[in-house]
Amino acid sequence: MSVAAEYLSTAQLPSADTLVEQHAPLVKRIALHLSARLPDCVELDDLIQAGMIGLLEASSHFDPSAGASFETFAGFRIRGAMIDELRRGDWAPRSVHRGMRDAAEAMRQLEQMLGRPARESEVAERLEIDMPALRSLLADASRCQALPLEYSDDEGDHLRADLPSSGDSPAAHYEHGAFEKDLASAIAELPERDQLVLSLYYDQGLNLKEIGAVLGVSESRVCQLQGRAHLRLRGKLQDWNAHQQGP
Repeated sequence: MSVAAEYLSTAQLPSADTLVEQHAPLVKRIALHLSARLPDCVELDDLIQAGMIGLLEASSHFDPSAGASFETFAGFRIRGAMIDELRRGDWAPRSVHRGMRDAAEAMRQLEQMLGRPARESEVAERLEIDMPALRSLLADASRCQALPLEYSDDEGDHLRADLPSSGDSPAAHYEHGAFEKDLASAIAELPERDQLVLSLYYDQGLNLKEIGAVLGVSESRVCQLQGRAHLRLRGKLQDWNAHQQGP
């Protein structure tokens, strides 16, 4: 063990109660940042309550010898607890999920046939719906995907890129690495505008209003563009969705 690691392992840490009290503002900060990306039906207080549970867990499991600061460690736990709460309370009805799957498949088929990104009008025509209905579906897709890119274990409605836990098997780590590689390739194949929207949202942490200011479009249009990008990714990563749904 290095001198630094030995020092960290023996250093006097604040009590769990002190850590929770000191970092309670971090919970609200993360909740506010996350809520700016979510539909209005998600209550800020629910996010804060879930985040406080994450903070309590972080205070009990923090290991200073791992090298990360408590704030960094707690931030992951807090955000993870909020996201778990959001997954349990999925707001979207099954009809929305079905519509998303149908639209993703229509985009995939059209783009394979045309050799270029499908226009929204072409997707609407293939789905036999009008443009307002398609744009409403795209907005729903954006709201459903306000969580980190992931694939889920329910109906394959998300694309998953969660880090495996330390207790996961080597196979799980390999699968995670393979998915990350395929996800990166799929994102690189998206039209430039779709890539920019995802980058501003996930990498830069901008909310929809801020992205709209960058692109010079309305917040509602950004919501549609983000939903369109997610549906394109769903189509490109359909093998992972099929893997999650099982035989």
